[in-house]
Amino acid sequence: SADLVLDTWDLHCDRNGREHRTAAMGCGQLVLRRGQPFSITLRFSGRGYQEGVDKLSFNVETGPCPNETSGTSSHFVMTDCPEESCWSAVIQEQQGESLSVSLCSPPDARIGRYSLTLETCTDYQGSSCQIGHFILLFNPWHPEDTVFMRDENERREYVLSQDGLIYQGTCDYIFSIPWNFGQFEDEVLAICLDMLDINPKHLRDQNRDCSRRNDPVYIGRVVSAMVNCNDEDRGVLFGRWDNRYEDGMSPMAWIGSVDILKRWKKFGCQPVKYGQCWVFAAVACTVMRCLGIPSRVVTNYNSAHDTNANLTIDRYVNEKGEQERKSWDKIWNFHCWVESWMARPDLAAGYDGWQVLDPTPQEKSEGVYCCGPAPVKAIKEGDMLLKYDIPFIFAEVNADVVYWVVQGDGMEKKSIRSSDVGKFISTKSIGRDSREDITHNYKYPEGSEEERAVFEKAEHQKKSIGEEDEGLHLRIKVSEGANKGSDFDVFAVVNNNTDEERVCRVTLCARATSHNGTLGPQCGLTDPVDIDIEPRAEKRVPLRILYEEYRDKLTQDNLIKVVALLKDHQTGDIIVAVRDIYVENPPIKIRILGEPMQNRKLVAEISLLNPLTVPLNGCVFVVEGTGLTEGQLVKELEEPVEPQAEAKFRMDLMPRLSGLQKLMVDFESDQLTGVKGYRNVIIAPQPM
Repeated sequence: SADLVLDTWDLHCDRNGREHRTAAMGCGQLVLRRGQPFSITLRFSGRGYQEGVDKLSFNVETGPCPNETSGTSSHFVMTDCPEESCWSAVIQEQQGESLSVSLCSPPDARIGRYSLTLETCTDYQGSSCQIGHFILLFNPWHPEDTVFMRDENERREYVLSQDGLIYQGTCDYIFSIPWNFGQFEDEVLAICLDMLDINPKHLRDQNRDCSRRNDPVYIGRVVSAMVNCNDEDRGVLFGRWDNRYEDGMSPMAWIGSVDILKRWKKFGCQPVKYGQCWVFAAVACTVMRCLGIPSRVVTNYNSAHDTNANLTIDRYVNEKGEQERKSWDKIWNFHCWVESWMARPDLAAGYDGWQVLDPTPQEKSEGVYCCGPAPVKAIKEGDMLLKYDIPFIFAEVNADVVYWVVQGDGMEKKSIRSSDVGKFISTKSIGRDSREDITHNYKYPEGSEEERAVFEKAEHQKKSIGEEDEGLHLRIKVSEGANKGSDFDVFAVVNNNTDEERVCRVTLCARATSHNGTLGPQCGLTDPVDIDIEPRAEKRVPLRILYEEYRDKLTQDNLIKVVALLKDHQTGDIIVAVRDIYVENPPIKIRILGEPMQNRKLVAEISLLNPLTVPLNGCVFVVEGTGLTEGQLVKELEEPVEPQAEAKFRMDLMPRLSGLQKLMVDFESDQLTGVKGYRNVIIAPQPM
């Protein structure tokens, strides 16, 4: 019989994309999730396929050196009874010369770029034809995939949602900034796959690297290393914390990952300047969601960076509350990392689920600046020896901070109470713009039996004692509204919890500080005050913090660290209290004018009031939102904005996607930086 000749074929990119939940990638190519069938149509010329006469088989290949042993190549014939554990092809239907075939990858297939070839054979005469390329991703919808997630609402938030909130501020003033993850936007998938291809492990051994791309643990570790550039591995972001960002973008100015990833690609994989923890974490979250691994950004307040791993951070202050010596150990007012959802078949049972990945370069792990994946469960249980990097993260949420007061005669005296590390661990709630507190996933309740058992296992003696009920108690309070441009008050509040009068001396000191705990210049100090407090009474010592004092000292982090010192004359005890104060930026107002509808013009009015006593120069608004804007819109104002005047402009949007979208705004100027705002917009679908 005559040869079977392939004429045309259709990979049904749109339909397969919708079924595989990748249609939003809109890159005109076939993007599939592993373990899930997809259909193609083959049209032959002259005659149709005849069962028993014609043999059809397929080849799929990925990576530079595809081979069967590494799982990067597979040859499979058309069959009636496919096996789940390998690639398969089944005939769906035949109409004349056209044939519909359903192909399926195994749920543990390697992810990445593939080529697909059809081989036809009639009477031992064979021919082959490449019929296209596709990209294979992880599949959280498939029960056999190691990233399987059961709940559809969780999958929507952690895989499909392209925007989110990242928690910042201080443990006393938690707020969120909007972030555009944009994992399905044009070019992002290609950039994420390129990142895997230029990672040092791939360059060292391409075959081994590609064969390990079926494992989310491996991919997570690679991504965690590639998001920072500290190993000269052509990583994405350059970290900087010293408030000198003139030759790049300030870490506070970013509003989404897409801009960062596109810059990285455009400039030949040169690191993008600059990142700090939330930027590293958000970009890693974009890459992981893009590849199909459920992920979220998590914030830990009062996060310890314990360089000598003894789980204790010693702080030295003098009697005025000023820092005495530099400590390499740091307390960050907050620190962000990523949690990704995956099974851990490489560990004993019980460690599946959320895993910490921390792409911020802090410590080396196996010679490389990366961190994780570390099972959150192992951190909670204090299982220090499990892979990867448990001790470092355990310290971030559990270390003790001990304050030593260096007295005039050089004597060091230990303060009674230490500050609390690992508070209010936060992430965005599923399907809502509110905060979910996940601290209980990381630690047992304070003072519980379980906590004690975990600390014993981790060889950690808790040095800090809880709130003292007897004796004197000290805390710091802030008056309403620490707003940029205004003066505000802080108070040392002293409680006498005894039945007798006590006499003590109180000092307050305020200094500008940065997000990673580095102290800057002083912006407020009281002379030591001697006070006597009646039994069971409370007294306040005020410190007024003046705008003209902090104006030029504040870093872009907007943080002031207040230290209060109390010396109890009766016992000689010294008590230290510390509080980070976030100086608030003004709000950005966003008004939507008109009825929001898909593919119809929409107007947004965006404004901000200058709260300062000086004009704002070089004002720029940056606006973006997946499905609402094409990339970023940048609006530079020509005139300075005078004190108490309003910076305001209108812009046209053309929403491409329907449903709930976020419009996000960042404002920059010489005096106010990193001001964020967002507005949820519900876009009605275009009438058919």
